[in-house]
Amino acid sequence: MFFVKKLDVADNEKAFLFKKNRFAAVLGPESYRYFDLPGYIRLEKFDITQYELNHNLNKFLVSTFSGQTRNHLEEYQLNDKEVGLLYRDNRLVEIVAPGSFKVYWKGPEKIELKRIDISEDFRIPEALLALLGPGQKQIPSSQDISYTEVEDNHIGLLLVNGKLEQTLEPGSYGFWKYQRNVVVKHIDLRLQNLEITGQEILSKDRVSLRLNLSSAYRVDDPQLAQSKLTDFSDFLYREFQLQLREAVGTRTLDQILNDKDSLNQVISEGVRQRVAAFGISVNSVGVRDIILPGDMKTILNRVVEAEKSAEANLIKRREETAATRSLHNTAKMIEGNPTLMRLKELETLEKVTEKIGNINVYSGLEGVMRDLVKSPSGLRV
Repeated sequence: MFFVKKLDVADNEKAFLFKKNRFAAVLGPESYRYFDLPGYIRLEKFDITQYELNHNLNKFLVSTFSGQTRNHLEEYQLNDKEVGLLYRDNRLVEIVAPGSFKVYWKGPEKIELKRIDISEDFRIPEALLALLGPGQKQIPSSQDISYTEVEDNHIGLLLVNGKLEQTLEPGSYGFWKYQRNVVVKHIDLRLQNLEITGQEILSKDRVSLRLNLSSAYRVDDPQLAQSKLTDFSDFLYREFQLQLREAVGTRTLDQILNDKDSLNQVISEGVRQRVAAFGISVNSVGVRDIILPGDMKTILNRVVEAEKSAEANLIKRREETAATRSLHNTAKMIEGNPTLMRLKELETLEKVTEKIGNINVYSGLEGVMRDLVKSPSGLRV
């Protein structure tokens, strides 16, 4: 028929009917006929399986034409201190930010928006966190959630807008980040190692040394360390470095090489006094390596070689002196004892005969001993 316009709305659709650009009604699935002059009737269709109404006039329409829209649309207005949890058929599908205005189609699915007041308590309950944590793909949000896991032997420091709010024991935690800056710093409570390497230092006698230091420390009071130090590991490194330089600079090379334990003790006591006020304890300190310049190594090797040579000569002289003293004592004993003298002669003869195959004796034992003393040529072999 002339000037009659047919409008069809599918089963999964609803439509806004405008007459002369004025809102008239919400149309459900059906076929409609309207008398229409050019530009008189306008229809805007929406797929209601996309449960949210995204229209630039949605707030105006539901507030101004509530009589026409209340059976088709559900609106929610969140204040600035509320977070919304959107459920479709009792299944969480979306997080709605504070201050949002949302309009949803009433349809085959049950739509519900639960409100959470975050003005005071911004921690996410454990049951809800299980749905919002990492790996939960059904929630397309979660850049507005601060999620963290505190491991065993660690502690978490919760900072909100730069202020320390509380400490967190090992476990999983989530916080709403809306209208606040949430940061969790993790502090390791176990014994930790700190290496100070490649320190070029002049000793008291102006010898250039390169030293490597190893240390172990533990954070005893995380809140105190966090409140007073920006980076406590960097602070410890500087303190060990300064104490090492002071200890080496006030000692000669010989003192350093001869008593490393004293050097370690001085460094340890100096650092402990400094870091105790920041909730940190030092467990152990040790100079691991002392590296000398090449020419200094050569000189020290020569010194050691000379010292060892002198010690060897001294030992040799002592042995010679002891042997001479022993001979002197033996001579004095033989001088007044003929029998001992004869025994000594027989002992000497025994040693001589060990190296001789045959001996011809002409003058008896007395002659042998006399000829042996006067001239070894008196023996015939």
